[in-house]
Amino acid sequence: MKLILLGPPGAGKGTQAEALAKRKGLVQLSTGEMLRAAVKAGTDIGRKAEAIMKSGGLVSDDIVIGIIAERIEQPDCAGGFILDGFPRTLKQAAALDELLDSKGTVLDAVIELKVDDEALLARIENRARETIAAGGTPRADDNAEALKTRLMAYYKETSPLIGYYFAQGKLRTIDGMAPIEEVARQIDGLLAA
Repeated sequence: MKLILLGPPGAGKGTQAEALAKRKGLVQLSTGEMLRAAVKAGTDIGRKAEAIMKSGGLVSDDIVIGIIAERIEQPDCAGGFILDGFPRTLKQAAALDELLDSKGTVLDAVIELKVDDEALLARIENRARETIAAGGTPRADDNAEALKTRLMAYYKETSPLIGYYFAQGKLRTIDGMAPIEEVARQIDGLLAA
């Protein structure tokens, strides 16, 4: 099973991807983690990415696709994977389709976690308060202004993927505002259908 979880920042994609990976025996693939692992392993693509990352630049789509191509060839991905943080743009989605096609496979589903922006703001601010109350340091982007900036980027660059995957018949939408356990049940129900 090959899946993408789609939704704005704070929608719970990472939480659901991690839990779903455990329930279904899938591998959660985070592009950030894959980039760091490729750099550490010293692969050809990792060396290219390292030079760009050290200079403070953004790693190109070609390099990210190359890292995904290397990673999904690993034996632990044979049973399937969940992409976390990729694709973020229509160009990346098309490149991913080409990559999977070249390997004789396709995405099984794209699950959109539909959320309310105002509720997301409250969720992020609450997460920051809880972290502080527990004696921790909140993430630098756990504040209303940072979330608004991230939401604008999401709606400009990533939300067009909703239509892209709908047109392919792969999009499934669930209520991302439900409690975590209910979101997990909805995802399992969609995948069982």
